[in-house]
Amino acid sequence: MQQLFRALTTPFLAAVVAAGSFPLPIGQAQAQPSANPSPFGPNTPTPDQVVECELLIVGGGLAGTATAYESLLMGHTVCMTELTDWVGGQISSQGTTALDESREQRRRLFYSRGYNDLRRRVEEKYGELNPGQCWVSVSCFMPADANAILMEMLAEAERQGGGELKWFPNTVIKEVGFNADRSHIDTMMAIRHSPAPGTAPLNTDFLSEIIEDAYTYEDSARLSKEIIQFVPAGIDTNRFPNADPDRVDWFVVEATETGEIIALADVPYELGLDPRSPLNPSSPVAERDAYCTQGFTYTFAMERTAEAQTFDVPEFYSIYEPYYSWEKERPQLQTPQDHFDFVFTYRRLWSAAPRRLNERIFGSPRPVPGDISMQNWTWGNDYRPGTSRDNLILTHDQLRSSGQLAPGGWLGGLRTETLRRGEENAIGFFYWLTTGTTDSQLDDSWKEPDPYNRYLSGLDSPMNTAHGLSKYPYIREARRIIGRPSPGYDSGFMISEIDFSWNDFTSEFYQQNLDRSTFTSMRRLLAGLDTIDTFMPGANPDEFHVRGRSRMYPDSVGIAQYAIDFHPCMRDYPPEAPGNIERPGVRQAHGQAFPAQIPLRALIPQRVDNMLVASKSIAASNIAAAAYRVHSFEWSVGAGAAHTIDFSLRNGVLPYELVENLPRHNPLLHALRQELEASGNPTQFPDTSIFNEEWTEWKPW
Repeated sequence: MQQLFRALTTPFLAAVVAAGSFPLPIGQAQAQPSANPSPFGPNTPTPDQVVECELLIVGGGLAGTATAYESLLMGHTVCMTELTDWVGGQISSQGTTALDESREQRRRLFYSRGYNDLRRRVEEKYGELNPGQCWVSVSCFMPADANAILMEMLAEAERQGGGELKWFPNTVIKEVGFNADRSHIDTMMAIRHSPAPGTAPLNTDFLSEIIEDAYTYEDSARLSKEIIQFVPAGIDTNRFPNADPDRVDWFVVEATETGEIIALADVPYELGLDPRSPLNPSSPVAERDAYCTQGFTYTFAMERTAEAQTFDVPEFYSIYEPYYSWEKERPQLQTPQDHFDFVFTYRRLWSAAPRRLNERIFGSPRPVPGDISMQNWTWGNDYRPGTSRDNLILTHDQLRSSGQLAPGGWLGGLRTETLRRGEENAIGFFYWLTTGTTDSQLDDSWKEPDPYNRYLSGLDSPMNTAHGLSKYPYIREARRIIGRPSPGYDSGFMISEIDFSWNDFTSEFYQQNLDRSTFTSMRRLLAGLDTIDTFMPGANPDEFHVRGRSRMYPDSVGIAQYAIDFHPCMRDYPPEAPGNIERPGVRQAHGQAFPAQIPLRALIPQRVDNMLVASKSIAASNIAAAAYRVHSFEWSVGAGAAHTIDFSLRNGVLPYELVENLPRHNPLLHALRQELEASGNPTQFPDTSIFNEEWTEWKPW
């Protein structure tokens, strides 16, 4: 695959990927002898290094970075692991450096303090917030700069708060060690990889080529391994006089992109489409479909050129060509060139001539030579598997049958073949953009070649990879925990569609597609202050009041607002099959959403008391997750997790104890929320009240 790809792209920068390796950032901890026998299986090797942490954050995406940032400001010893060598996830290693934000929240800059600082630093870096003059966002910029800015923020937080960051790039968790009743994570075993002697630098290989190797203890011809064991640092009772180290001695934060630790810890979770219910009435299925998750995307960057380029067709192109499309007709686009410029400027990361006033497309200047665009297109480099034969994130049953849940068997929990096909699909999309003449959704007359573009590859390219694809695919949907039972949630807490959707639940669709009992329950749950009236004799469900706001949570530790946005799985296998269509009905839930909250209950898994989820894996239905997945949400949930952990360590209380007696008032929960607000991390939007249903100005689009 790599040989084919080199023929498609620019010269391979042979000097850059010559034998040898680049120096890697190294975690700051020193090797220590292990005081306790290994809790792992007999085949687990002796660690090369034992590292102490107050927090172990697994995953360096935006949620993990936010957790580390706030924790460092509060003076904690933070360990953070990451499969790639960049922090930032969505805005760096996944290449989606176009901030997804809601309109009014952005106008008021009503975000967590760290997210506001990130935006400010982007503007300072470029002299403007949108150096790419993209039209999908008010801010599009380069992935490497995102990583650099976030590393600067973490270093400053470390100095300001007196904390310590032990950063472990190119590192994955392999095994989890529990106490006797599995209610407490006592230790974790990790693998950090580097290039084997005499081999090319990291970021040379496609992810699909090395991911299973990265999760294997033994050295290989490609990778050298260092085995690291993470353990609690212990609580300083002089510093925290109210702490109880016998109950709370450290925390593990799940911040991976796919919910790896959720699967490894074997806590209850869900995947895919949830069954239709009063809580998720727009679901297209009556029974769970664990295989239909949102599509994932390998992004890439391309540059507009003054001269026409030539390209060799990838040998796999014919497999994926039947999928690619401009997607739909748009009245403002009159020519094939309009379509190309529309997509190019959609996520343009760099504009070679800032603030130019030349001809515009969709409000953005037309491309000129030197412009750099990042591609993230639904009917392009999105890869959207939806069956048991090709789903990316393996289910519990698939993991168990493949041996990944056996001691030492974990290999990342993904289907490597699907990663590979996603890589090929993305490479093929570039060829289609520049050379293709077909369109799967529109008349072929709308697609003409545009060879005035160059694919950007090499370790000095925007994605910092020799092959030009993002280091990791953009993941829109992960494993999602089922929270602990609480009043109204007998089977476990879950954020649901009706909690915040702006959808019109009085429409004929719901009257016609829900049975009467489900329809009545749905309308009752939406009644707000009029709920009692819905139980009166003779009450007509068709006339129940529908509240004009989202559900409010007494345990909110953060905020989120974005539209419910779907990139649905495809109906048939494989996704690129000619004539394939999106899974029918999934987009019924697609649409606007009210400003919402992030309840602490959504961060707390069942059974394990010292783990919190600070990522897209919070307890949310797949419809809710379609909104609770964007940049500012990830930062807010990370900040909420950090402050909850700090509060728990200081007070010797476990997070579940803060919410176990809801809806009764808990003074400790109230104190936590006050601390979050005082630190500049809001837990609710302005004027949030059960009596305020005037939210019309908060439409996200």
